[in-house]
Amino acid sequence: MSKTAARPDLSEKGLLTPGNCVVAMIDLQPQMLFGVANFDRQAVINNNVALAKAARVFDVPVVLSSVETKTFSGNTWPQVLAALGNPAPIERSSMNSWDDPNFVAAVQRSGRKKIVLAGLWTETCVALPTIQMIHDRYEVYVVEDCCGDVSQLSHDNAMKRVIQAGARPVTALSVMLEWQRDWAHKGTYDAVMDIVKAHCGAYGIGVEYAYTMVHGAAPTQVPEYVVPQASGHE
Repeated sequence: MSKTAARPDLSEKGLLTPGNCVVAMIDLQPQMLFGVANFDRQAVINNNVALAKAARVFDVPVVLSSVETKTFSGNTWPQVLAALGNPAPIERSSMNSWDDPNFVAAVQRSGRKKIVLAGLWTETCVALPTIQMIHDRYEVYVVEDCCGDVSQLSHDNAMKRVIQAGARPVTALSVMLEWQRDWAHKGTYDAVMDIVKAHCGAYGIGVEYAYTMVHGAAPTQVPEYVVPQASGHE
């Protein structure tokens, strides 16, 4: 959203606001997604893109990091990069991003003490930094539907571990709605509804229905699909 668009200050009282948190997105890469067995992989991509777009809408700083891109994990998903404005991820060799000084420095530069964290896999790339962030007196909100692991047991145990350490489980949608907080905040309303319609399934279709059938609005205009030209690759 535009830096000049009207956005009121929100009360905190234990809640997330656009001004009090930073988003950390960790290891959203092909090889990591291949190993996810507890959630639908397409849903994991969808939810992370929704979170990334919401961070852009509310001007929340994002720290994006990748691990062993060239030797194992592959490039960060292009959908996430596009949603974030194509930043360069912080490259690491460590499974625990909190062991990487560049990652830690990027979080510290945000000046925020609440971290909204998403990543793959839950038991390593999410759990390990979460526990150490909490040790270093950060509040961590693990976006569970943006995470995933090699089995349901691995994911569940990781979530139990981080919650026992003090993390708060959230979802991509709950984070965005917590940032919005009031439908009278029109500076971000349309952008939030755009994300809902594109990424939130039945909720989004319900919004489209209410707009068109109840309020008489024009249907949402979606760009026509253009078939790509053959690239010549075999």
